[in-house]
Amino acid sequence: MIIVSGFQWKQEGPVIHLIGDSTMAERTEKVEVNPERGWGQALQQYFKKDLKICNHAVNGRSTRNFIAEGRWETVRDELKPGDFVLIQFGHNDQKIKDPKRYTNPSTSYFHNLHRFVKETREKEATPVLLTSIVRRKFNEHGTLVDTHGLYPLIVRQLSQAENVFFIDHLFKTEALISQMGEEPSKELYVWVEPGQYVRFPEGKKDDTHLSKKGADVFAKMVVDELANFDTNLKKFILLDK
Repeated sequence: MIIVSGFQWKQEGPVIHLIGDSTMAERTEKVEVNPERGWGQALQQYFKKDLKICNHAVNGRSTRNFIAEGRWETVRDELKPGDFVLIQFGHNDQKIKDPKRYTNPSTSYFHNLHRFVKETREKEATPVLLTSIVRRKFNEHGTLVDTHGLYPLIVRQLSQAENVFFIDHLFKTEALISQMGEEPSKELYVWVEPGQYVRFPEGKKDDTHLSKKGADVFAKMVVDELANFDTNLKKFILLDK
């Protein structure tokens, strides 16, 4: 507690802002209705309550339309010195048939990510770049195959070039899903039987979006990486989770 002129106030901790797509975004429906969860909404459980997480991720967003819709400007204007911005795009930047979302990985995708990093730092906040989570796509031989092309490489290169904190979420999630195997790994994604959930009366086989368990596991991967960075976030992480 800090005492100023006889009044007491609690010093605020940093805010973690999340920007990204549906794999990170919040789901407002109860899990009993809709089992799908973004890993971003599972993040708060691993931190003390005096650290605030603002999840700005939205379904269907790429770096292009996140900027075009004014969403990044809103986040940027909220940033305070000491805050963090976790940046994870890629799934929708690949949508080559949709000019409102598609970005060339080596040009507009790179430059959009660079803008997020540069403008975050201008607000004296800390950017963290993440590669996309793995899609659960196995071939006929039972091998987990790549679906992201050059996009993760661009994130890695930018993080090195600009000395940005980096979490290789693709590598971490790919390793886990490969180890689990084709059938057991379904429990981390939205694979549901017909009639099991109101949201999906005919069932669903979704290899991109996460179940609650998947969101919890993938969020914990992020927290474990954040704990390795030399930042003041360490003191807000719950070690017993």
